[in-house]
Amino acid sequence: MPLTMAPRGSAATVKKINGKDEIRRFLKSLGFVEGEVVTVVSELGGNLIVSRKDTPVALSKHMASRILV
Repeated sequence: MPLTMAPRGSAATVKKINGKDEIRRFLKSLGFVEGEVVTVVSELGGNLIVSRKDTPVALSKHMASRILV
């Protein structure tokens, strides 16, 4: 399921990153790679606050929908 549908506060493992090479490279540079554990902290203004390795990262829903968990 896409990261946008993951319940808040629960940890999920990244299974796959969809999208063009440019999008996948961008998400990889932020640390979103297959096997990484991420947690949806909150949703603010249509964007997601996601924690990975105890570091919060803000993602647009468009980018978060490319991450499958």
